[in-house]
Amino acid sequence: MANSMCLIRQMAVNSHPRRKLCSFPLQNTNFPQIANDVCIHFMFFSTTNTPDRNDETVHEISTILKRSDWQILLNSQDNLRKLNPEIVRSVLHKNEIGDPVRLQSFFYWSSSKMGTPQNLHSYSILAIHLCSSGLFPRADNLFEKMLETRKPPLEILESLVKCCRECGGSNLIVFDILIDNFRKLGFLKEASSVFLASINGGFLPSLICCNGLMRDLLKGNLMGLFWKVYGGMVEAKIAPDVYTYTNVINAYCKVGDVVKGRMVLSEMEEKGCKPNSVTYNVIIGGLCRTGAVDEALAVKRSMMEKGLVPDGYTYSILIDGFCKQKRSEEAKLILESVLYSGLNPNHFTYTALIDGFMKQGNIEEALRIKDEMISRGLKLNVVTYNAIIRGISKAGEMEKAMALFNEMLMTSVEPDTRTYDSLIDGYLKSHDMAKAYELLAEMKARNLMPSLFTYSVLINGFCRSGDLQKANKVLEQMIRNGLKPNAVIYATLIKAYVQEGRYEGAIEVLRGMTANGVLPDVFCYNSLIIGLCKAKKVEEAKILLVDMGEKGIKPSAYTYGAFINIYSKTGEIQVAERYFKNMLSSGIAPNNVIYTSLIDGHCNVGNTVQALSTFKCMLEKGLIPDVQTYSALIHGLSKNGKTEEAMGVFSEFLNKGLVPDVFIYNSLIYGFCKKGEIEKASQIYEDMFLKGINPNIVIYNTLINGLCKLGEVEKAREFFDKMEGKGLSPNVVTYSTIVDGYCKSGNITEAFKLFDEMISKAVSPDCYIYCILVDGCCKEGNLEKALSLFHEALQKSLASPSAFNSLVDGFCKLGKVVEARELFENMVDKQVTPNNVTYTILIDAYCKEEMMEEAEQLFLDMETRNIVPNTLTYTSLLLGYNQIGNRYKMISVFKDMEARGIACDAITYGVMADAYCKEGNSLEALKLLDESFVKGIKLDDDVFDALIFHLCKEENVSRILKLLDEMVEKGLALSSTTCTALLLGFYKAGNVDKASEALDIMQKLGWVPASSSLVDLINAGKNDMISDSFPSTAMQVGSV
Repeated sequence: MANSMCLIRQMAVNSHPRRKLCSFPLQNTNFPQIANDVCIHFMFFSTTNTPDRNDETVHEISTILKRSDWQILLNSQDNLRKLNPEIVRSVLHKNEIGDPVRLQSFFYWSSSKMGTPQNLHSYSILAIHLCSSGLFPRADNLFEKMLETRKPPLEILESLVKCCRECGGSNLIVFDILIDNFRKLGFLKEASSVFLASINGGFLPSLICCNGLMRDLLKGNLMGLFWKVYGGMVEAKIAPDVYTYTNVINAYCKVGDVVKGRMVLSEMEEKGCKPNSVTYNVIIGGLCRTGAVDEALAVKRSMMEKGLVPDGYTYSILIDGFCKQKRSEEAKLILESVLYSGLNPNHFTYTALIDGFMKQGNIEEALRIKDEMISRGLKLNVVTYNAIIRGISKAGEMEKAMALFNEMLMTSVEPDTRTYDSLIDGYLKSHDMAKAYELLAEMKARNLMPSLFTYSVLINGFCRSGDLQKANKVLEQMIRNGLKPNAVIYATLIKAYVQEGRYEGAIEVLRGMTANGVLPDVFCYNSLIIGLCKAKKVEEAKILLVDMGEKGIKPSAYTYGAFINIYSKTGEIQVAERYFKNMLSSGIAPNNVIYTSLIDGHCNVGNTVQALSTFKCMLEKGLIPDVQTYSALIHGLSKNGKTEEAMGVFSEFLNKGLVPDVFIYNSLIYGFCKKGEIEKASQIYEDMFLKGINPNIVIYNTLINGLCKLGEVEKAREFFDKMEGKGLSPNVVTYSTIVDGYCKSGNITEAFKLFDEMISKAVSPDCYIYCILVDGCCKEGNLEKALSLFHEALQKSLASPSAFNSLVDGFCKLGKVVEARELFENMVDKQVTPNNVTYTILIDAYCKEEMMEEAEQLFLDMETRNIVPNTLTYTSLLLGYNQIGNRYKMISVFKDMEARGIACDAITYGVMADAYCKEGNSLEALKLLDESFVKGIKLDDDVFDALIFHLCKEENVSRILKLLDEMVEKGLALSSTTCTALLLGFYKAGNVDKASEALDIMQKLGWVPASSSLVDLINAGKNDMISDSFPSTAMQVGSV
């Protein structure tokens, strides 16, 4: 080793090139500031010898050193007293004996005799003498001892530089040896500083030294220092060789910049420096690491064309690269070419291939390669066994995995932590917790400490099985054993708690992370936020979002997506849009799922224009909508009656080559059926068959329902009968729909036949079908059958308020109010809860029978039960009191209705306006008439004509004109529609003069445009007043 080292040093002495480097890509070449500091020190070095006051002692010692018995002579007390570091330095500096070996012996001898350490300059001078004489191994040994003094690197360099200048003609290899010694001890930063400072001082290290330092910096992943050292070479014009170029190529490949690596390869060849096999292997390895395996294979072919023979390493990295790209079959072909070329594949080659096939799920081929490996005399090592056991365990074939594990033990291959990790993971995924724990105990018995991955696998396994208690115990054990869980482990636990719906527990885990010094990441928060949003605990999710911001954790698309999704589903689309805008302003790009949520949300609130706008925005952002996005849009448009727009989107969907699913077809069919366009729905149905898509039960139910609503029950029956031929069995919804169709068409007999068929086919009826049949029987007047069905439903706990209401209504319509009331009382006792519809039916029946006390009693009973009356309830009472002429009660009930904010309908307005007219309160009547116009509620023509006639007849004209003034005083105004109606009323009553007078008042008050003439308004009134619509420009009753 010493001789080879000498040879290398001598080569460096004989050849020290100083030529310009090639112009291949460079990194930043700023040198350390410390190098400049050394340069400054160099300017103060003296180059003249200081007169030695101890010349006589130095000469005397030097003379003794020329003798073979110098140690005996110098060992006298007198001579030993004269020894000190300065004397030793002078003896070395003068070098009167001219024998560096003797000087080194003297140096070591004097070190053992003196009580003080040697002068740093003494080391430097001696090192220079040794190098000048070509004694490089001795110089190496000296520098080792010099570095043991632990002097700062640049102080050592300063001493060496000074001594070199004083000695003159020194061999510059001394700098190489110093740098190499730092390098060998692993002090790469110090070695780099000395290297750069040497160059700045004009002392150039050899190319061998440069290459060695660069190589070690690469190994240590000190890329910044690597480029500084390389920059120093460029500045110093140290010409690179094949090893330098290879190092630079390796540096680029290491950071994944293979393009620049290949540029260096090209320029290297242009400069006449031929790449060797190592250079090509570096490029091939870089390409394989980036996944460019085809390009790597091309480089290998180029290498062979240049006369270079790929070695085992070349083939190994290619095989590994192809396997990592899941192209194991091609990797196997490369192995065959290895064998054909006479090379022997090694463990790495076979293991890479086995691992590749395992990852692709081809266990059989992986095991065949394992057998081939053994047949070629290669004994499997722990790495190869681990690859096989890991693959088989992932496939869930745990018996095979254990057989291999036992084979491994029998062949004296000791398992390691990774072996057990794979087996434990496999058993946990197979839900064999006991075996996993057994292996963990065995692992510890072999003195193999569980790794972070081991604990992670265990926690993940227990979380998957829902055993959070054991998962937490493993976490605690992990922490006790000195291992710090990472964010991934905590995220697994949080997700498991969320899946169990235990949100408080998940939050506790999140807090525990911080307590254990682990910063939660976005995945930890996302699991919780998504879970809370799905559970509609949005306020808690919002608190976590704020917490993320306080901790400096940037939300992701999934974070915002959780809020956007929940607010879109709950109809709070404006809030969803706000989160969407916040997301965009944070620089986070929305994904398809987020756009789909927004589209769905807009459709749910009927805002189809905005849904289409969002879809367009998605396309403009370069996102390609998937089936789910198109499905949401088509469904939303169809549901909102926008079938033409839905068909347009559907056509675009097909033009993009996407394949529609049953859900999309159902949306379109539902949309057309809802609009009564059954023919178009049927065309979509036929189109499904042409595309080879079989309709499901939902589509048949939709079509049957659409046809039944149009009264085409027989056509619906055709679809019903087709279902079984398509392999589909009608469900309770299908039967309910067709039974409802028959009941509404009056064919109650066929309805009951289908009901009986349903029972015979073991399709359980629901409350809805009982409700349909009860209602059908009631309409047929068959109350006995209706009552029997209701009691049957009651026994099966399928009696619904709707069925009960139909029954009560049936009795009432036949005038059997007493029986209806008895049924009502009996059902309440049997826990059938009446609703406002039940009460309204009975109240209406009592009112029609002029039994107002009973109606009032029921109304009070509603309030006692906290059942809110509706418009129909109040209208029934108003009509009842009107029937008996009790307008005082009518006004009282109406005021109560207004106080509760219950909306009036046309009947309410008509009956109350009439009541006010009869009471002589024309102002209130006029106000109600105007209010009905403003709200677009059309009164019955006869009622309307009667009211206008009453208001505008001769004896009331003066009163109406006064009313107009009263309205202004009270801050009220009439709509233009009411004004026109009154003018027309005056005209019809023959009061044209009064009509003109009223018009003047109306125009002065701004209720009617000043440009309008009486003739125009009366003509407009004749055309428009008794129509189905009213002008949209009607003014609200309010302040003038």
